[in-house]
Amino acid sequence: MKSIICVSLFAGVAGLWPATLAAQQLTLDEAVDRAVAAAPEMVAREARVEAARAEIRQADVRPNPTVSVEAENFVGSGGFSVLEQPEVTVTYEQRIERGGKREARLGYASRGLDLAQAEARLARLELAQQVQRAFIDIQIADQMVWIAERRLETEREMQTEALRRVRGYRDPLFVETQAATRVTSAELALEEAQARSAAARNLLASFWGGEGESLEVSDGIERLASSQGELAQADANVREAAVARASAEVVLEQSRATQDYTIGGGIRFLRETNDVALVAGISIPLGRFDRNEGNIDRARAERRRLEAEAEADRLARLRRLAALRAEASAAARRADGLMHEVYPQAVRTLEQVREGYNRGGFRFSDVQDAADTIIQVQQQWADAMTMFRDAQSEIDRLTGRFDVAAENLP
Repeated sequence: MKSIICVSLFAGVAGLWPATLAAQQLTLDEAVDRAVAAAPEMVAREARVEAARAEIRQADVRPNPTVSVEAENFVGSGGFSVLEQPEVTVTYEQRIERGGKREARLGYASRGLDLAQAEARLARLELAQQVQRAFIDIQIADQMVWIAERRLETEREMQTEALRRVRGYRDPLFVETQAATRVTSAELALEEAQARSAAARNLLASFWGGEGESLEVSDGIERLASSQGELAQADANVREAAVARASAEVVLEQSRATQDYTIGGGIRFLRETNDVALVAGISIPLGRFDRNEGNIDRARAERRRLEAEAEADRLARLRRLAALRAEASAAARRADGLMHEVYPQAVRTLEQVREGYNRGGFRFSDVQDAADTIIQVQQQWADAMTMFRDAQSEIDRLTGRFDVAAENLP
């Protein structure tokens, strides 16, 4: 069972986390299920699986027999005028497959079905990664809206303090202008954050053709414990199925090296005597020149290539997973540290500077610097969470968090 850690990066910082919304909240698993159910690429994969099943049915079909009619002495001169002395032969012929061709075809087609099903599982993981990124984007955007709202509140409070000092002739007039500029900047930042939040919701809802306006997602950003999860079986299954199909192709090409026989039998009608005779025949191709050796060697080389690429891909995914886990852990620690340690100190610093400014011990520029430090910390947090989003979504993709069992596929 995979353990899930719900990381609320504002948890533990008093007054820094918005109240939980009463609306029904969408979970990440539910979002992935909705997207998969509506995705046209999954429909395409289902069609590919059905095509592979049809290929198996076709591979099991034997060669069609042939019926031929041959007339000799049908038209001629003298005694061989029209229909005077014709010889009509009707034969039934059947090609006999040798060398295990039918079994080889079935094996090759069956491996194609395995490959199509494995690719469908992989397509789900690829789609889930996109959905997860969009889902986390909403969580980050919501927190950035809340941050922007707190910033605007603070800037307005600072503006009130600045106006009081300017009206009391304790600060020059430009301080009032600076304070108003900062409020306007905070208002624009809030509008931008709200627009980003709306865009993130619309993006997620677009995966199932829904509306993002009223979409609410669960609080907290989920991540797997770093020790959990190995490489996804879906990736290995795709590679294994491709190698198995290449092996089946080798068998198929080897079967084609054996020549097929064609046997036939029928009757011959002799008009001159009105007699009927039986005829029989067999056709045996001579395999003197074409032994299909080139195609056999090509299929073997293709199998070796796929085997080598499968191992190279496995090692690359292992290396990538290790690097991503380190990146995700570092980004999460940085985000936690920023909001649990740096942010409270920056807030406390601003409070102290504002107290000193109201007593006349600091300039308004000192208050601005302290407020800008908070803004920088918040932006650094957003950057760290974006890095975490990228790394975690790829980790979940590589470990197959949203994989499904093969029996659940079409």
